Amino acid sequence: MAEETTPTPETKKPAAAAKPAAAKKPKEPAIEDKPFTEFMERHFVPALKETLAKLGLEDVELKFAREPLPIAGVNEQCWQVIGKWQNGKRQFNLYFLDEDINGKKAFSCSTNGVRPSIIESFMIDERKVTLDLLLMYTLQRLNGQKWLTRN
Repeated sequence: MAEETTPTPETKKPAAAAKPAAAKKPKEPAIEDKPFTEFMERHFVPALKETLAKLGLEDVELKFAREPLPIAGVNEQCWQVIGKWQNGKRQFNLYFLDEDINGKKAFSCSTNGVRPSIIESFMIDERKVTLDLLLMYTLQRLNGQKWLTRN
């Protein structure tokens, strides 16, 4: 006669179905891949304001808006970051002509509320623009005016 044995923990069979591995969450897109206006409003403008404040510009006003280009006879509008401080005595504009951070961009600056006399290309050699690069080039351009540090 065969002996019956009771299963012991060592002889128990493993559970029939183990839990499947948790599905990986889809990776968040890089902030630079987010829609243009979202990137500008939620990331670039606040980061620029914070960086300028760290450099001692507490009264800076930044605005992101779709406005006409300040060129006589041109009625085109584009997205712009407009920065003013010292009660409007200093102003700069970053123009995003293609509504894309990797598209065509331009820069202008002026003092004492005067309309800018020159609009120059901005970041023309960069293929892939990141938040850090956009901040760095903006600060570099403002520093070129001697608006951030003295000689």
